[in-house]
Formats: sequence, C-alpha cells, structure tokens
Amino acid sequence: MADTSRIHRLRGSVRWDTVVGALLLVLLVCSFSFVDHFGNALNLSFLIGNTLPIAMIALPMTMLVVAGEIDLSVGSTVGLSGAVMGALWNAGMAIETIIPLCLLLGAVCGLVNGVLVTRLGLPSLAVTIGTMAAYRGVAQIVLGANSVTDFPQRYLDFGSGRVAGTFIPYAALPWAVLLVIAVVVLHATPAGRSLFAVGASEEAARFTGIRVKRLKLSMFVATGLMSSLTGVFWALHYASARYDNATGLELTVIAAVLLGGVDFDGGRGTLGGAVAGVFLLGALQNVMSLLNVSAQSQIVVTGVLLVISVLGPRVARRIAAARARRGSLPAPAGSA
Repeated sequence: MADTSRIHRLRGSVRWDTVVGALLLVLLVCSFSFVDHFGNALNLSFLIGNTLPIAMIALPMTMLVVAGEIDLSVGSTVGLSGAVMGALWNAGMAIETIIPLCLLLGAVCGLVNGVLVTRLGLPSLAVTIGTMAAYRGVAQIVLGANSVTDFPQRYLDFGSGRVAGTFIPYAALPWAVLLVIAVVVLHATPAGRSLFAVGASEEAARFTGIRVKRLKLSMFVATGLMSSLTGVFWALHYASARYDNATGLELTVIAAVLLGGVDFDGGRGTLGGAVAGVFLLGALQNVMSLLNVSAQSQIVVTGVLLVISVLGPRVARRIAAARARRGSLPAPAGSA
C-alpha cells in the first residue's frame, strides 16, 4: 500500500512538471510569434542574463526545499557579497582575491543559518527571516549608500557579454555545468535520495541511519555559497555593487522553485521542474516588460504565481489519487 501511494505521488509530481514545461513552451512560441522584439538576440541575451541569478540560487534551494527547509536570506546574502566585493575593491584588493573571500563569506552565512536550524532546533523560516534582515544590515554598514562600478573590464565583459555570434551569455555556460552536477547529485546519488527521505519523514530517515542534521547543514552552506557567487555575478552583470542588490530576489526564487512542482512541505520535486519554473517566470517577466506592464503589476503576477505554485501540485496529486481510487474500486456485481 505504501509503495502504491508513493507511485501515485510521484506521478502527480511528474504531471505537474510536464504542465510547467508545456506552459513554458507555449509562452515561448506565443512570444516569438506575437511580441515585438522578443526574438532578437539582444533581448534573448537580456532574458537569460536577468534570469541567471534566479536559476543559480534555484539549484541548491530546490534541494533545501526537498529536504523540508527553506532559506529566505538568499537575497540579502547576494547583497552582502556584492557590498563586500565593492568595499574590498575600493580598498585596493585584487579581484582574484576578492571573489574567493566573497564565496567564503557566503558559505559562512549559510553555516550560520544551518547551525541555528540543525543544532538549536529553530524553524528555518523564522531563522532566515532574521538573518535576511541581519545580512542586509551588515551590507549597508559595509558599503553604505555607495555604488561601486569600476571593476576590471574583462570581468565586466564576462558578467554581461555573450558568446560570439549567439545570444548565450558567457555566464550561462558555467551555470549549465552546475545544473548537470546538481541533477546528478539530487536524482542519481545516495545523498539525493537521502534529501527526499528527510523531506518525506525526518524521523524515519533518522532511523534508517541518515545523518539528518549534517545533511541539512551542508545544504544551507551550499545555498549560502551559491548566493554569494550570485552576488559576484550580479555586481559584474549589472556593473554595480550596492548593499541593496537583489532586494526581493528570495521571493522570486522561491516562487520559481515551487512553481516547478517542488513541494513546500518537502519530499517531492525535480530539478527539471524547478528550472522550467525559473525560466517560465523569467520569460513572463521579460514579456511583461516588453509590453510595458508596470513593475507593480509584475510583482502582483509573481505573488499570484507563488500561490498557484503551492496549490497546483497539491491539486494535481489529489486528482491523481482520486482517479487511482476510482480505478481500484471493484466492479459492481453483474456489471460483467
């Protein structure tokens, strides 16, 4: 019975992933056909470049949510990483030294979140709301209201440039490598299976020998590390390091991940669905900008999608379960 129930849940998840992928395909086809300038190389490059910060953080965030946790401090970690990068550059430090230090800072931010959640037993939602404010405050102390823009040109070219003759940003290439690694880890390794087990039932996972606290701690560190890498990319892509970089990014990342079918309660989801959700949201925002939809209206759409992303997979699973129950009912006597 337990195996049958699990199959039904997985089928519901797959169907939702398929729906999101189909919606992305429909949106792209309609946008290429009916939205002026959507299909030109410059706009496609902007679309991918502006979506990459969401796509980068979505990789570890998907794993974290699958394990039943969440990190709302990612946007502030992006801003803190950019602020430290700008401050150290103003102080005369070499960019080759600054970037590893920023990555280390992000890992420490994730470690703080992870320790508070796994060692003190605090809920990740409350913890990361607190660190979201704290990290943003530290970023403002570090850089103030200043904006640093004079980074080395070769790094700015990597952040905003594209592969010659294409619309593909340079930064999309290393992200694609990280995506492949993340997919393999989550869907083809014991560590990935452990994440699903922890999200489904932490107590049962612990009884099977899974190091639950260590696993969750590592995912918080990975999320902080990727957030700081995103902060470096953000500063180079937009040629600006400010303390308020990526304000509100956490909402967009979580909306995209949940839209892709990752269950907020943990234990269900795929990276393929999460990535489809990321680019569906990114393409939709790009289309709305081309159609001169106001920024406030775009925020409303993001909020509506967040609600749909929570309800959609649950409704799909309930429909699948209802169909399965109907299919398993015995035929009425004499119906043969």
